[in-house]
Amino acid sequence: MTWHIGVDIGGTFIDFCAHNSDTQALHTIKVLTTPDNPGAELRSGLELLQRRHQVDPSDAIRFVHGTTVGINTIIQKKGAKLALITNAGFEDVLELGRLRMPDMYSLFCSSAEALIPRDQIFGISGRLTAQGAESAPLDLVQLNDILARCHKQGVEGIIISMLHAYQSPAHEDAVKAELERLAPELFVFTSSEIWPVVREYERGTTAILNGYVHPRVAGYLGGLEATLSELGMPARPLLTKSNGGLMQAETGKRNCVSMLLSGTASGVTGASWLARQAGVDRVLTLDIGGTSADVALIIDGKPQFGKDEKIGDYPLHIPSVSVSSIGIGGGSIAHVDAFRVLKVGPESAGSTPGPACYDRGGTQATLTDALAVCGYLGHAPMAYGQLTLDLTRAFVVVGEIAQKLGRDTASTAEAIIRVAVSEMFVEVEKLASRAGIDLREYTLMPFGGGGPMLGAMLARDLGMQHVLVPHRPGVVSALGGLVSDLKGDFVRALFVPCTVKSVPLIQEASASLIAQGNAWLCEKQGFEAGGDVQISAEMRYAGQSFEVDVPLKQEWIETGDMAAIRCAFDARHQDLFDFNDPEAEAEIVNLALITIGQTQPLHLEQRPLQEAEAQRLKQAPMQMAGQEHSVSIYARDSLTAGHRFAGPAVVAQEDTTCVIPPGIQAHVDGHLNLHLHFNGSHTDV
Repeated sequence: MTWHIGVDIGGTFIDFCAHNSDTQALHTIKVLTTPDNPGAELRSGLELLQRRHQVDPSDAIRFVHGTTVGINTIIQKKGAKLALITNAGFEDVLELGRLRMPDMYSLFCSSAEALIPRDQIFGISGRLTAQGAESAPLDLVQLNDILARCHKQGVEGIIISMLHAYQSPAHEDAVKAELERLAPELFVFTSSEIWPVVREYERGTTAILNGYVHPRVAGYLGGLEATLSELGMPARPLLTKSNGGLMQAETGKRNCVSMLLSGTASGVTGASWLARQAGVDRVLTLDIGGTSADVALIIDGKPQFGKDEKIGDYPLHIPSVSVSSIGIGGGSIAHVDAFRVLKVGPESAGSTPGPACYDRGGTQATLTDALAVCGYLGHAPMAYGQLTLDLTRAFVVVGEIAQKLGRDTASTAEAIIRVAVSEMFVEVEKLASRAGIDLREYTLMPFGGGGPMLGAMLARDLGMQHVLVPHRPGVVSALGGLVSDLKGDFVRALFVPCTVKSVPLIQEASASLIAQGNAWLCEKQGFEAGGDVQISAEMRYAGQSFEVDVPLKQEWIETGDMAAIRCAFDARHQDLFDFNDPEAEAEIVNLALITIGQTQPLHLEQRPLQEAEAQRLKQAPMQMAGQEHSVSIYARDSLTAGHRFAGPAVVAQEDTTCVIPPGIQAHVDGHLNLHLHFNGSHTDV
């Protein structure tokens, strides 16, 4: 037996997806997370997979893992104690940032607290010009005093971020070498080795984020490797990355920043693969977990990417799958504010203690408790038998909210659901406006533990007509790891005009990036041959303060066809902003390269359609649209390709529950995806 195992850790559950490449069998499970003992759930989950589905770790040839250790470290402010070394006179770079307040309309907002306090930021004499030449030599003797102060303050690691290091890393490298000689017990990162781009604040904060999470991530990954070794797994662990690709766990111990958004990116990667299987090319994904709802766009079957994602309050300036997070999840706590207004989230009960209906010590009403009161839950074993539903507890805590509002419990539960869906609606509308798209032309794909419960309600409010629910929606992020390729990002700063005079520099930079990418893929990731490359230029009109990412053809660079590059930029600018200026001067700021090592593709059987009405499991009373309905209950495992039925209905399965309001037609395709279509009736739910 040959197994490929994908694992993803969320706020409440750790998800497992095991695929047998010999038999094409696919098995999934969920295990509750253990926040006080990260990593323990991994062992228990692998052991449960073996007991339940005979997935022997010693037969695994591929193990892919997504983890939230890094991002949780930042959100919880539990990272390493760091010092920052920069140029003398620029010690206030973190305090100044971009001189923008988080909320420009609030008189009371404040900037986020810097991850490195001002008294742990040190300047050193020395300067490079914008062209990378030395205008003032480094004074490395100053490092002795800096290190003495670092040791006195209990610093664990040092970040070096100096002016114009994107053009030349010479000064940063010299400081790093001297620090490693003088204080080998401290870990050191330079901004030029993490992501060598212009703008010292973004480059510096990206390096700081990398160092801040480094000890916990490296420790976690070391424990992961030890656990897999103890279980007899021969596969070297791979990690999902923020860019939707993979890398070796050993690489992730130092390149920590590239995996901060691994779980959310992996979910979008898995969703795009499922969408292509189903023949759908424009998708809005909705991943609802225990603490948040993440939404992203898939256009032409591909996830969308950006370079200015936020990790908590801090900018991350590396290529990442573009995901917008909303503080609404299954564990989001409902409360009544001082004005007797019902609010949901952003505070969450998480996995410990969790919603009250999980009977794990939760005492506050959550979105999950409201769903339980309405009757949507409890029609199948929950979380593969990991949870039992205590309806009495759900009615008690939702009843407490109802009492404060002067309403009955059932209508209060529906109100909690409506408030949560409304919060998502606002954020999705913002995303659609920024992207300039009409959501009525898109398909909603809900996944995660809570996505299928609320997906149809959100789609109705957004005017979307089609919802695609994957066969195993609760483990799409874990599946995403199994369908991802090795993927590395590399960049070279150029700052050259888009003219024929720049051809030699562009050609040299391209050749250097390709060599760098091949070395990363073959030497560090163990890929046996050179991979595919995708090259792009970050361009702008002279005087602009932002760049546009323009995909390039390698032949344009090889032949020096600057006219083709310029036309591609003008066309891209027109697409994004509805105008361009072909007469204006244009600049190439950065040349970027993606190297891809394609992994073994995953194949799932497509079943022949057998047109038939699905057989319901039972009828059950549920609260919908302000009144009680008798709703059909279907077991997901009993639905096969070609089955059809109509709402109101609930499809129960072990990893989630799919709620189908009245006026919706449902059918199952050959990959066992569930398609929901509105027939024009948008009855309130």
